[in-house]
Amino acid sequence: MKSDEKILMLHPQGKKGVNIARGKYDFIKNFIVQTLEKRGEMSYAELNDLAKEKLSADFDGSVPWYVVTVKMDLEAREIIERVPKSSPHRVRMKADSNEEKI
Repeated sequence: MKSDEKILMLHPQGKKGVNIARGKYDFIKNFIVQTLEKRGEMSYAELNDLAKEKLSADFDGSVPWYVVTVKMDLEAREIIERVPKSSPHRVRMKADSNEEKI
């Protein structure tokens, strides 16, 4: 993998996405997917707080910004989903999730 490789983020509502470094994307994506597979459904706030706690020391950048950006991309790719009618909003792995969509 080239260190300057970028990936275009998708948005669940079709809005214009941003390009981020592939390495940072993979790092945050792996954290989100592994966390949701292990813990199941959780609130976005819980996910974000856990990411800040676990990743901040080893991550060059704003962990909360990358978590929300990658989370929306994973929603758009139908890997994770928001739990309908949850407030505050909760996320979980999509039942028919296929990580190969990236």
